[in-house]
Amino acid sequence: MNFEQTDDHRMLTDSLLRLLTDACDAKTRNVTAYAAPFHSPDLWSKLADLGVFYALADPAQGGFGGAGFDITTIFQALGKALCPEPVLPTLMAARLLTHAGADLGPLLSGAVHYAVAVGELDSWSLDEIETTARNGTLTGRKSVVYGGAVAEKILVIARDGAELSLFEIASADAEVIPYAMIDGGGAAEVFLDATPARLLLENAGAAVQDALDAAALALSAESLGAMDVTRDTLVDYLKQRRQFGRPIGSNQALQHRAVELVTEIEQVRSIVILAASRMGTDSQTRTVSMCKHLAGRVARRVAEEAIQMHGGIAMTWEAPVSHYVKRLVMIDSQFGDTDYHIKRVMEGLQAT
Repeated sequence: MNFEQTDDHRMLTDSLLRLLTDACDAKTRNVTAYAAPFHSPDLWSKLADLGVFYALADPAQGGFGGAGFDITTIFQALGKALCPEPVLPTLMAARLLTHAGADLGPLLSGAVHYAVAVGELDSWSLDEIETTARNGTLTGRKSVVYGGAVAEKILVIARDGAELSLFEIASADAEVIPYAMIDGGGAAEVFLDATPARLLLENAGAAVQDALDAAALALSAESLGAMDVTRDTLVDYLKQRRQFGRPIGSNQALQHRAVELVTEIEQVRSIVILAASRMGTDSQTRTVSMCKHLAGRVARRVAEEAIQMHGGIAMTWEAPVSHYVKRLVMIDSQFGDTDYHIKRVMEGLQAT
């Protein structure tokens, strides 16, 4: 397997990182991420102008990417900058609209914000969805809808009889309660009460699973980007922080702990590459679950070690590492934590 980026991906990474370095520095990011509308319309426009959203869809749908490595390239860069922009729901919407054969133009140009409503109050498992469709309307409640705070359109997964179907609603027709997530960025609770809806796709279970797989891969890549920055920050701190007349990094125990983190982060990098290569294959879902499980487990360890080896300063708002730690821990909870995904892998092995 070739671990090197293609020239196109390398150019996209460089351009995106330059943009995020200028427009999403730590201070600007923290102001944006925790105050309504929980993102920057100006940065969103710049991402659209750069063509980031077009890289999330294949050429047949008007994009120029859509493959696993396009996803990981974008989200690893977003993770490095802790960018709070709602790109994740854009990715999921692109996958779902592609399966539905719908027009992706407004989504890919950034002109229309989309959110994807899957999870409900007690669970986001597809087997436990209770939102119902009847006579062109939807009734139910969707919880933790990422990007719902700014979305004009919401793609809703609802039960149409015994099957799951994909519907589109205008957010103005539903009761949408926005809020900031604990690690920054916006989500919303969406209440549906005979809300007018347009059916996009019947029997949408496979399409929804594909969107969830893409989201899990994206989150794993995002955590990898955040882990890279956290590691570099920690190593730099160990070299500069002095006690008893010498850098604390000269302590052999701390050196060993730092090396172990580097090794585990590289394992995550390898499985992210593997999962990206298997998007669109029969082993997509299983490999993505393996990836999300390992990324979540390692991210939590990186977060804990960064706090312990930094000391009290890592708990302060002013220290950028504290915000990376929060994001690393919370990524594990999005679209299935480590326990959920290892269970999926084990069930797949049993089925074979």
